[in-house]
Amino acid sequence: MSENNSQNFSNKKRRSPVVVVLGHVDHGKTTLLDYLRKTNLASKESGGITQSIGAYEVDYKGNLLTFIDTPGHEAFSKMRSRGAAVADLAILVVAADEGVKPQTKEAIKILQETETPYVVAITKIDKPTANLERVKQDLLSNDVLLEGLGGNISYEPISAKTGQNIDKLLELILLTAEMEDLTYNPENPARGVVIEVSHSKNRGIETSVIVKDGILRSGDFIATPSASGKILILENFLNKKMSEIKPSSPALIVGFEKAPSVGEEFQAGAKDLLAVDNDFESKNVRIMPDNNSIFEVPDKTQKTNLILKSAENGSLEVLSQVIKNLPQAKSFNIILEDIGEITSSDIDLASSANAIIINFRSKLPPLTLRLAQNKNVKIISSDVIYKLIEDLQNSLQPVIKEKGGELEVLAVFNQSNPEKQTIGGKVIKGAVKNKSSFELERDKTIISFGKVLNVQVNKKDVPVANFGSECGLMVSSKILIKIGDHLLFK
Repeated sequence: MSENNSQNFSNKKRRSPVVVVLGHVDHGKTTLLDYLRKTNLASKESGGITQSIGAYEVDYKGNLLTFIDTPGHEAFSKMRSRGAAVADLAILVVAADEGVKPQTKEAIKILQETETPYVVAITKIDKPTANLERVKQDLLSNDVLLEGLGGNISYEPISAKTGQNIDKLLELILLTAEMEDLTYNPENPARGVVIEVSHSKNRGIETSVIVKDGILRSGDFIATPSASGKILILENFLNKKMSEIKPSSPALIVGFEKAPSVGEEFQAGAKDLLAVDNDFESKNVRIMPDNNSIFEVPDKTQKTNLILKSAENGSLEVLSQVIKNLPQAKSFNIILEDIGEITSSDIDLASSANAIIINFRSKLPPLTLRLAQNKNVKIISSDVIYKLIEDLQNSLQPVIKEKGGELEVLAVFNQSNPEKQTIGGKVIKGAVKNKSSFELERDKTIISFGKVLNVQVNKKDVPVANFGSECGLMVSSKILIKIGDHLLFK
């Protein structure tokens, strides 16, 4: 195969498959891996959602299989596509009680674009609401041509909860891998793909990789297009120190002098055989692991300066992308993006730039927290991406200055007393502030006046709901408010 580039074909050896698991959020990807690994990782994941790419090795009847577990939340689409690119095979997970969903369609597109061979696992067949035939028709309508239904894509109905048919699924994977004829040459320089980067206070840069050819050894020099170093510590996926790692196996490396980029290919071997693109940093690098990150000059205007911190490089990229796509994005100025724990340098920068620190899964030492409190530096933290987004929007609302506002009424609830009506709506212009007065517009005519008594976003009391937010209001008005009415704020 082209991936081996071997000069001595007689030295080719068979390697085990690298399998990526793709599918819609909460369709059972991590639960399936839990069953295979006999662990309970899902309950340990924040919010039950996988937050970064992890790779795990499973021994099935003497056959090793490496599984890449990809995040399921919609914010992690880039990480899912990277997972597909590094894998030899894929399992497309579809829940029997829900069928094809938006992220299922995205996964199908990724698999088709990367030409990754795959099998389908129809999960949750133990649920009373499971409908296997509907799922098959859903898949067919999305160009997934199953065996027995006019196509050649293998599938297996399974229950990761009970273990039903999982052995049959593994047999399908091994059969597919055999057809792909996956090999490597132990005499070739080791190479593979970076799947995650994080920063440890005690060990420095930790780089997770999948080896695809050659044998990776402790003490090897290693390089990607953007970074290089020497392997000082080499560990397997169980964090056990190893002298060497063979192809298809996940490995953790300590020794890069600076953080490589997630998704880059690496090569290892003699130092004089490795090349690094010296222009790469000036063109692409956003972060530096030693806390000397590249950042924009702090904006002294009315924009809100932000510092983004994350435990891993891939998650940092996602966090940045999510924030830049928020409706309030034009009100933000990101001055720093960095991985690793929050340090005193971060607090000093935030204090001098009047910035807010947005923390996704990075450690916050007690002394650093105390320093932040002393310097009145605001830190917003969460271990779950969608909760961080909500907390960020809600917490930043007091500092986002909006002029006027308009809310479209989408629902009415308690209206027993016009002076205390409960309604729901969407802010379609500006912002809606608590205790603010409004004009009630119906059919483009002002018919009454009122005042906001309380504002809630995601069932939490907030001082203001900004543009794009759906919120609940308790209002006082002389007449009953109807769906379709508009509240106009000055």
